[in-house]
Amino acid sequence: MRLSPPLASPLRIAAARLWLPDRRETTEAALTAGRVDEETATRLGYREVTVSPDHSAPEMAVSAATDALNAAGWDGAGVDMVTHAWTYHQGHDFWSPANYVAHHMGASTATAIGVQQMCNGGAAALEVAAARMIADPSVARSAVTTGDRFLAPAFDRWMGDYELVYGDAGTALLLDRAQGPYELLSVATVVRSEYETMHRGDDEFSSMARTLPQVDVRRTKRAFVASGAEPGFAAALIDAVLEAVTTALAEAGLAADDPTVRFLTLPRLGAGPLEEFFLPAVNRLGLRHAEILNLGGGTGHLGAGDSAANLATLHAEKRLAQGDVALLLSLGGGFSWSCVAVRAAA
Repeated sequence: MRLSPPLASPLRIAAARLWLPDRRETTEAALTAGRVDEETATRLGYREVTVSPDHSAPEMAVSAATDALNAAGWDGAGVDMVTHAWTYHQGHDFWSPANYVAHHMGASTATAIGVQQMCNGGAAALEVAAARMIADPSVARSAVTTGDRFLAPAFDRWMGDYELVYGDAGTALLLDRAQGPYELLSVATVVRSEYETMHRGDDEFSSMARTLPQVDVRRTKRAFVASGAEPGFAAALIDAVLEAVTTALAEAGLAADDPTVRFLTLPRLGAGPLEEFFLPAVNRLGLRHAEILNLGGGTGHLGAGDSAANLATLHAEKRLAQGDVALLLSLGGGFSWSCVAVRAAA
């Protein structure tokens, strides 16, 4: 989605915030407790992951949104739209977490929309908010939030999936028409829905929520591999990453070798799969001046929040100088891949 010309000016990101719980589970402690094996720990390369023993996923999203409002100097009542994304359980079965987030961040009259696009939900929610602002002049300000929490025994954050360990967090981005430290240049998304089977496997459709005692992503992925679809997915992943980043750059009016393109942030997956599946694609892009960043070693994979968390981290570390561009890469089951292009404003 093109967010720069023909618009008079791109939308702005007025604040980007990542809220993390205080508790950490280190890889060393997980190894000692037998929660992860040595081979997996070495391949994934995480130091530790964030764990929320007491705050729900929507509560963490509200905390991130509150921090973002304070940073931007906004009152929640001035937010016209809230899009909230998540990957996993939000605390209630039959309920709207998006409206909870809007209510508790002080935006009770804002249009609240929930986006459930698995781990690419943050980028999808950003697209929804940006598209609405472009189409509807009455929407002057939007908040884009995510919140995810992966607690035992229903979810084994260390060994419930391949190629990543899950961390708990909330994130928030605030969108404005004119003010903010970052210009939102483009959001490009590539979809390959034939791979939705990876998270469904051979399971029958259930009649109610949480019919199994524990989420077991490894089981459905084993069924996916047994179907013979894995080689095609590996090739599709590389092609999708190339297409998403190339499209985001083109829609932002940038070439891959533009010296202002300073960073590309990877999704917060394990170091091994990033090296094996993502870097071969990224290395073909010709990003001569961009540093490729894996920022997840101290948090784990944050569900729908990786791309927003990566921008929040770049901001907190003051990595982007005026005019610098960052590319935020994410993916989610279903399958979809997104690249968000942002530029540090004057």
